[in-house]
Amino acid sequence: MKERVESGFFLLEGVKAIEQVSSVKGSIDEILVTQEMKIDAERFGCHVREISSSQFLSISNARTPQGIIAVVKLPSDTYSSGLPSEPGSKILLLENIQDPGNIGTLLRTAVAFGFSGALLSVQSADPFSPKAVQATAGTVLSLWIRRTDNYLDLASSLKGMGYSILAADVKGEPGIDFSLAEKMVVALGNEGSGLTGEILKLSEKKFRIPISSNAESLNVAVSGAIAMFCAKMGYGW
Repeated sequence: MKERVESGFFLLEGVKAIEQVSSVKGSIDEILVTQEMKIDAERFGCHVREISSSQFLSISNARTPQGIIAVVKLPSDTYSSGLPSEPGSKILLLENIQDPGNIGTLLRTAVAFGFSGALLSVQSADPFSPKAVQATAGTVLSLWIRRTDNYLDLASSLKGMGYSILAADVKGEPGIDFSLAEKMVVALGNEGSGLTGEILKLSEKKFRIPISSNAESLNVAVSGAIAMFCAKMGYGW
């Protein structure tokens, strides 16, 4: 991660993902391609550099490489401790989530369901790591992200700004009505241990998703998807 932050860039593979991120003007610095993909890459309107297949495979993280990688500018405020001037009405909080695939899937879902930003603890996987970026399918620049050790202070600031903190907790109440919160932070915790006591103390509501007794729990990305969909639609259960 240190090298990524110092360089100010991250890598994104695949045509569809690059198409998605290219909607953010000026985000792509250059595109690396194998010979077969050079003509297709030129439509993105940025510098295209052809590299050999062996060079491409040495930097690719994809199981089935497509022969195209974008070098994308890293948002400068990702690792800062300040909120945007206009945070938006729905924010995702991810605390100590370890799997970068879960991080990327949750961010992609947040974009799909109209969330404006995401607040991450530093113990969470880096949202701009290759696996996380691939799981976002190119949507990683479609919302603001803060990954900081001051995430609790930022959550407290949001609460002071009128946001309701709604925390997923296995011991929470089996019902919630998302329509009651005009501005909200949906908080999800570590895959094994859930949210810490600090976030639970800040929360106005602790909820759990009722499931069959035949299953012990849901994957955090699935739980997050259910909660964020209900938040978007103003549903409850």
